[in-house]
Amino acid sequence: MTIDSSSGYQAAREREDAQVSRVLTWLSLAAILFLIGIASKAWYSGHTSHAITLWAFVVPLLANMAWFAHRGNRVAQKGGLLIIASILFTYLIASGGEGNTGPLWFYVFPPLLFFLTNLKTGTMILLLVYLLALIVFQFPNLPFVLAEYDSDFKIRFFASLTFESFFCFILEASRLKARNELLDLALIQEHAAKTDELTGLSNRRDILNRLAEEFSRFQRSGHHFSVTLIDLDLFKNINDQYGHNAGDAVLNQFAELVRTVIRQTDVAARWGGEEFLLLLPDTSLIPALTLAERLRSEVAKHSFRFQGQELPVTMSAGVCSISQTDSIDSMLRQADSQLYSAKAAGRNRIAPRVRSQDTHSK
Repeated sequence: MTIDSSSGYQAAREREDAQVSRVLTWLSLAAILFLIGIASKAWYSGHTSHAITLWAFVVPLLANMAWFAHRGNRVAQKGGLLIIASILFTYLIASGGEGNTGPLWFYVFPPLLFFLTNLKTGTMILLLVYLLALIVFQFPNLPFVLAEYDSDFKIRFFASLTFESFFCFILEASRLKARNELLDLALIQEHAAKTDELTGLSNRRDILNRLAEEFSRFQRSGHHFSVTLIDLDLFKNINDQYGHNAGDAVLNQFAELVRTVIRQTDVAARWGGEEFLLLLPDTSLIPALTLAERLRSEVAKHSFRFQGQELPVTMSAGVCSISQTDSIDSMLRQADSQLYSAKAAGRNRIAPRVRSQDTHSK
């Protein structure tokens, strides 16, 4: 199991993305209120063109919020907000805002940038912005530059912005490291909660959850599925004669053999002790019997060994399809009844009875 395939990891990422979207929505709303307030002040102070420009930035912010509310595209929401913020801060540096205080708003940009992107992308964009600010400061005669700053302001601006950028980078790197460690820990705990410690197969709780999901799918769309309940014959004799370590070795080797026989869509679980349960999605009774017989044949001819000794191992199994029952409980009871019949008939066999098969159509 990898991190990306973990349902717990995906759920955590989904919750985190949803939280970020909520933060960005509130941040956009706060930015709109600030722009309206600052623009109104500029208007009453006689800076008419500056006020109109700031009011104009409200329009794309509202459009970005409306687009996200309509489409729910989080990537577009982040990208749109980042573009609007970049243009706004560029305008504030180039125009100077009121009293050449426009660049002061730029201190909002580094934390916002690292929040909206990753460390690598944020650093690259920040370097481009540094270059733009340097051009504005060094070439005040350019057509789009309306403000001119003295040397002391330039030095203090770049020094303080550089310190803030490093600080934001370190904080974001620390946050991401802690976040990834928590997700890894959650993944390990999720895996442990769903996996049998000895064999690495699914445990009883996990297979019951999967059975419930498969039964719901059957009720919705009619996709048949089957189960195979397996018991290793006379397993107690192995523990008594060769020791419990030998028994554990047999269980592990059997689990590995099961993995080679079942399909990728099938689920193998340790049901308890020397009992195992196979969940076979999209499988009716006859294909399930064929797979069970193939597994029985492979076990019978497989060499189970422990410390140089070959151990006698065979299996019996009961098979049941959902078409024969009306619930998970009755399905498991019938599979258990079939397993009992197989063992009573002499072990090393499948019930209902099926002829030996060397191949299994997948």
